[in-house]
Amino acid sequence: MLPILQQISVTCFTASYLVVLAIELLRLVGRRLPGRGLAGLVMMTIGIFTHVVYLSLRATMVDPGSAGGPDIGRLATWTDWSLMVALGLAIAYFILYLRRPDTVIGFFFLPAILAMIALAMSVQHLPAFDRTEATEFWRSVHAISMMVGSAAVLFGFLAGAMYMVQSWRLKQKRAGSALRLPTLETLQNLNRRCLVVSTVAVGIGLVSGVVMNLNRLGEIPWTNRGIMLSGVLFVWLASATAVEFLYAPASRGRKVAYLTLASFGFLVLAMSGVLTTSHGGAATETESPGANPSQASVELHETFSATTQRGVA
Repeated sequence: MLPILQQISVTCFTASYLVVLAIELLRLVGRRLPGRGLAGLVMMTIGIFTHVVYLSLRATMVDPGSAGGPDIGRLATWTDWSLMVALGLAIAYFILYLRRPDTVIGFFFLPAILAMIALAMSVQHLPAFDRTEATEFWRSVHAISMMVGSAAVLFGFLAGAMYMVQSWRLKQKRAGSALRLPTLETLQNLNRRCLVVSTVAVGIGLVSGVVMNLNRLGEIPWTNRGIMLSGVLFVWLASATAVEFLYAPASRGRKVAYLTLASFGFLVLAMSGVLTTSHGGAATETESPGANPSQASVELHETFSATTQRGVA
């Protein structure tokens, strides 16, 4: 990583969010200031970028000065988790602001973001969880998020299928039969919500999977087919969500239905990759694509011996 990025601290993104809050407060003046909206977007972009870089550095950082350095989990402190909540709020605010720049949601989101950063700083003294505890925590987050995302994709697929059937029945003037389906508007809104929920959940699942592998293996097996296909699923869901909110043709509901139907195909592809590789099974500390099993065993033995000696001491 570039040396200049390693100088990023909490002050960088905190200052950016404070500037955005100050810009939003200028709305109370009652005058339209030229460039206010653009300045807010630029500062929010800088804040989110530096926030992500800071957390990425913390995820890959190992503190050699502490006695239990190798056993400390990555992103396994209350400070880390508070900062991640703050980042999630910042991204949500940024997306909502892009959609409706005329709203004043910044008065609510920005103080909450700054409060989470303040909380993160106030709990710095609390000890970090060890690597095993961190791995189990992130594994649980990964499993729950991917489960929710998969369920949302499947739910959206069913809503999309019903939309197509109901649309056909309306054209054939058969909608008034005994077999009733929800209205097209209801199914369209359900499709959109499923698309958003699945995108967010799968995104959280991917991030938590990355942190889990950093804690478990010390690296990320990007070449694993399950991980690659899960990444493809997320890219598709994010693209489909962007298309849904940025492009509005005349047949909006049919477009959403097509997107959710295609998302189901990507889900099947991703699940086939997960279930046909070791990614879907119980992993061990030594599993890593292309790794030398004997070398991994030696490293694990050395870590265990060091831990035992510290315990005796």
